[in-house]
Amino acid sequence: MKIRGIGTRAFVGLAATTALLGTAIAPAQAAEHSNDSASGVAQKLQQAMDQLHFEQVLDLAPPTTTAQARTLAAQSVDKDAASPAQRAQRFSTLAAPAPISQQPQIDMSVIELDKNGRPLSSGTVLMSPQYPHGVVVPVDKNYHTDAVRWRQWDDAGWYTNHAQGTIDIVPGRESAPLDFMEPYPASVLKLMVNFGVLRLVDQGVISLDDTYDYQPTTPSSLCGDASSNTIRNYIDASITYSSNGASCALTKLLWDHNAVDGLNQTFQDLGLETMQLKETNPANGGHWSNPVTMTSLDTAKLLMIINGGSGKLWTTPNGTAVTSAALSPSSRQFFKSELAQQGFNDVLSTTSWCGADYPAPGIPQLTASRWIAADGTTTVDGDAYAHDVRPCNQAAQVTFAHKTGLVGNSGSDAGIVKSLPGKQGRSYIITMFSNLGDQYQDPNRPPTEPGAHPVAYTEKFAQLGKIMDQFEAAHSH
Repeated sequence: MKIRGIGTRAFVGLAATTALLGTAIAPAQAAEHSNDSASGVAQKLQQAMDQLHFEQVLDLAPPTTTAQARTLAAQSVDKDAASPAQRAQRFSTLAAPAPISQQPQIDMSVIELDKNGRPLSSGTVLMSPQYPHGVVVPVDKNYHTDAVRWRQWDDAGWYTNHAQGTIDIVPGRESAPLDFMEPYPASVLKLMVNFGVLRLVDQGVISLDDTYDYQPTTPSSLCGDASSNTIRNYIDASITYSSNGASCALTKLLWDHNAVDGLNQTFQDLGLETMQLKETNPANGGHWSNPVTMTSLDTAKLLMIINGGSGKLWTTPNGTAVTSAALSPSSRQFFKSELAQQGFNDVLSTTSWCGADYPAPGIPQLTASRWIAADGTTTVDGDAYAHDVRPCNQAAQVTFAHKTGLVGNSGSDAGIVKSLPGKQGRSYIITMFSNLGDQYQDPNRPPTEPGAHPVAYTEKFAQLGKIMDQFEAAHSH
């Protein structure tokens, strides 16, 4: 059972961003203050998100259904304990789908990189019932913002409180001009887990080829039974096919070494203040719930470290220069290699469905050869995609080293895009968190073929991925 889960080159300075605090500004006004983003990637991102009309999706467990049915769709603890197939069966027993009750919740960022992996410019856009057409987030020269009051996801509150969160992720933002309830990250949280494990490798506490005996002391439907494997193999399973069991083992490994609190502090020290791996269970590594938080901008910056840009990448609010040395070169290379072998290419990229009329094509990535059978189809951890991916590999423009996430009310994707040799040059990081998991579907989604893996996300994400990739190709640095 798995979940799969601004501007151009001129930036508003910290003083200008701080001046926004306490000002009740409208979305259009926020965009005006966002570091000349009206002419760059942020404007393109906001326009594309608005034009794709995410509000057109259907809710398979709408508010008119029972509270019990909605609970099945949106668990607040161990959200992925039900598999996509199990959730699909539950949804099929409910009343007819209805249009989503309000504008979906989406947090998306793009950071453009130079040839040395250093940031050139960025765009971050939030969409919610408060910002139905999307709002550009003011970001300073260090790719940081204090203009948003980030709120923790609340499953029930999205319906009952007009998507207004009640628990702050970052303290002291009560007067921020923007207010946003951040979607649960789903399996993209495994980036944090694996970053923490590789930090232990770099410190010499463990080795990738050490065998770890995972012995949960309390049962968990999310995590499964005891297991034994090398740390290397657990990482591979966690990233490439999003094994929950492997990820629970790695999380428990962090707890065994008293490293969870230190990992959360490391994120704070790096200026990634919204990244928090909180309230997991040390007895089994499970209990993945809403206190586990990530935002698209901080996740993109973490991927910048993993990508390995040279020199200073940014300076934290307390004045610390951050470089890719936060991970060793060998750990970065291993991490990137694993992300490049992602088996589930079905959110911002949709090469798993190569040649299909639905879903629409997304980022034109290369599919890792390890998943491709003799007939060109892919099967990932038992999930069969009945489409020959070889034509898409022949037409591929980029590599996409990424991690996807999926639960009923969370759909996410985050990764590093780089041009293949001889293709139109682009290098960027793209990250997206939303509440549009497999509880939501497009009105035009065709029936799933018997034995095939269902399309779990709205195809609008793939369309958005393609739009932004074409923009980056046309404006490559």
